[in-house]
Amino acid sequence: MAVDVNSNKYTFFFAAVMVVVVATLLALASESLKPMQKENVANEKRQNILASIGIEVDAADAEEAYNTNLVRAVVVDANGQEVADPKFGAFDIDVLKDYKAGLSNIYKKNAGDMDGMKSALLAFGDGGVNYPMFVLKKDGEEVYVVPVVGTGLWGPIWGYLTISSDGKTVIGAVFDHKSETPGLGAEINQASFQKPFEGKSIFDESGEYTGIKVMKGGAKGSEHGVDAISGGTITSNGVTEMIVRTLKIYEPIFRQLQGQASMVEEIEMPLDSAAIAMDSLNVELRDSLGLSSN
Repeated sequence: MAVDVNSNKYTFFFAAVMVVVVATLLALASESLKPMQKENVANEKRQNILASIGIEVDAADAEEAYNTNLVRAVVVDANGQEVADPKFGAFDIDVLKDYKAGLSNIYKKNAGDMDGMKSALLAFGDGGVNYPMFVLKKDGEEVYVVPVVGTGLWGPIWGYLTISSDGKTVIGAVFDHKSETPGLGAEINQASFQKPFEGKSIFDESGEYTGIKVMKGGAKGSEHGVDAISGGTITSNGVTEMIVRTLKIYEPIFRQLQGQASMVEEIEMPLDSAAIAMDSLNVELRDSLGLSSN
């Protein structure tokens, strides 16, 4: 029996077959490319870590250069204490993914209350939130690279800061974004914004933690601030927030490098998950953790 190729039935059948065939081919292509995509992401991460200590390399050379300069990679908890047996290795922790998954809500909910923030972070998910630190060699000394992540005007911003072996001086900074305004907030990924962080101190003369602040109207003469981006106030404020908050987690480690006993109070994890402000977690994440808002 001859097939009527001009009939609607044939057209719909042919279209359905083509959709299935094309979808299958795309799925196979996507699966086959995943290892390459994963490696590209890993090499970009290595490049950014290396750039924060002043080493610029191509993606093809990133893994070798990273391994050559890496002394060790450690994982710390929300109290800034090294985790003896972390669930994930330092390099495998995706701080940006964690931030998007719900940590941003905890940070915003507990802004100005570090104790409350630490309690929520210690009770978050399975075993609390962990933070990576990369110890690398620079000019014969060990330096400490930490990732930072926060919110700009239009979305997440992130980067790496490197602290010298003295535990207080910034020797390198790298920042990036996906959606900040070109010519304004987007300038955070330019050397003209990043370079002034070098030489700044995250502690004042009395030993108090200050972090680094992006200051509108001039940071000239300040050991703890850099100039804000003209017209990019919200993004600049986001950089300040993510640096001050993130480096605070690592404060006990930086104090140890300075030969100081830790002046930071260690917060205990709440015995009951109800101790966390439930509205600080988005609904999808709360459900995935088996937590109830009732």
